Amino acid sequence: MIQDELGKLRLKLVAITLAFSFIPLFSLGLALYDRFYDTYSDKVYGSLSNLVENKKVTIDLFLAERMAQLSTLAQTESYRELSTDPYLEHIFGVLQLHGKSFLDLQVIDQNGICVSYVGPYKLRGIDYSHEEWFHQVMAKGIHVSDVFLGFRKYPHFNIAVSRREGDKTWVLRAAIDSDIFDSLVRSIHLGKSGDAFILSSDHVLQTKPRFGHALFDTLIFPEIPHFSGTRVESLTIDGQTSLYAMAWLNHKDWLLIIKDDPREELLPVLRARWLLILLLSGGTLVIIGGAVFIANGTVRELIRAEREKATLDASLTQSSKMAALGKLAAGVAHEVNNPLAIIMEKAGWMRDLLGEEDIKASPNFQEFEDAVAKIEFHVRRAKDVTHRLLGFARRMEPTQEDIDVNLLLDQTRSFLENEASFRGITFLSDYQKDLPRIASDTSQLQQVFLNIMDNAIDAIDKNGSITVTTRAAPDVPEVEIVIADTGKGMSKEAMAKIFDPFFTTKKVGEGTGLGLTISYSIIKKLGGRIEVTSEEGRGTAFHITLPVGA
Repeated sequence: MIQDELGKLRLKLVAITLAFSFIPLFSLGLALYDRFYDTYSDKVYGSLSNLVENKKVTIDLFLAERMAQLSTLAQTESYRELSTDPYLEHIFGVLQLHGKSFLDLQVIDQNGICVSYVGPYKLRGIDYSHEEWFHQVMAKGIHVSDVFLGFRKYPHFNIAVSRREGDKTWVLRAAIDSDIFDSLVRSIHLGKSGDAFILSSDHVLQTKPRFGHALFDTLIFPEIPHFSGTRVESLTIDGQTSLYAMAWLNHKDWLLIIKDDPREELLPVLRARWLLILLLSGGTLVIIGGAVFIANGTVRELIRAEREKATLDASLTQSSKMAALGKLAAGVAHEVNNPLAIIMEKAGWMRDLLGEEDIKASPNFQEFEDAVAKIEFHVRRAKDVTHRLLGFARRMEPTQEDIDVNLLLDQTRSFLENEASFRGITFLSDYQKDLPRIASDTSQLQQVFLNIMDNAIDAIDKNGSITVTTRAAPDVPEVEIVIADTGKGMSKEAMAKIFDPFFTTKKVGEGTGLGLTISYSIIKKLGGRIEVTSEEGRGTAFHITLPVGA
């Protein structure tokens, strides 16, 4: 009956949410469509213009920096120093610190002979006197070549500067890795069919395009006169109409070109229509999902409230059982204490008899005395057990006692040693000898330690170890206790709920799910902290921190 009512409530919430959401959704979609139709074309042209301008500035800046570096080097260093390979190698190393684009560096005398060289190739002694670039740099003072292979058999371009020193003119020439242009051009974000490349003045590709051509190919491209700034035009080349954003570089007669497909960029109506469809579809899905989510959330809250009520009822029942168990433990302890007192009294009487001279003369006197000592020892041990049972049975607020934590851990462990030994489980202790004493409640701390150690034994089941470690915190007045086992461990999901009431990893009927909840509550009440770390297959460790003072 309740499930049917909840199902009807869920459907009503979904229907009302959908009814009041679709009208604003469709109104917003139509408004966006109209706005997109009016502005998209202008945005495309402006975006391409800005893109080519930004890349032009970046490439010009790169060329200007390299030209300035070489010019400064030629003007500040002498021909005599640079014509020695060791010094030139030193200068080349300094250049490499500012950028890895330099491939090599060479000094050429006024006769065109390479007199010194630093780089991976054997270019010393090569005669450049018949090269056109040599005459240009000797006449104009600077020359930037197109990208080519040359002796290096690797795409690069050269920057050469000349200096007149006395009656001699010499040239400082560097090879620059042209991959820098490819990387700068490739970094331009374009559509699926967009492209970007650099053309020389005679239409030879200086960078490799994305589609259809290779480096050094000659493109069929209209003659574009030099102009300042940028230009965006629609051109038809090889039967294909595309948008071309162009800009001439300042320091070299290279044309930077960005090509884009108008079918992708200049059809705002089609794009807007698809955008509207996607918007309406997505909005519809979001609204439906939101309506279902809200309805399900409301129903879940109702179900959660019912479950909390049932959990509270179960908690009260369990508390009653625990109270009854405490009374039973107290009764058992009192019943056991009476015969223990009689046994201890008789043992004392027997010890008095052993003091008489006739018995001392007996050849079995030592055996008698040992037997009496063992009786007294085990009676005291049994009284300790009943005393702890009475302590566990009492329900009281925490008391402040001066506690030796190491001793309390050993006493608690003695409760479980027989069971642990039967299962092949070993207790290991790693105590700090000068551990500070703490002011806390002995009985309640012992209950916490007993819960954790007992759980560790159950987690190991057979053949393992439980390590108990104590340390004083280095910077704060606190004591740290770690109880670690070599059991099966827990998953992250189980760790997140380990202190929740009635949560247990044990089999049905073997655990109440309240032991660690009570332990957590006790430690918090005593002013401490308790945390757990675990790894499946490797074990679990409980970390308890307690304040030293009250």
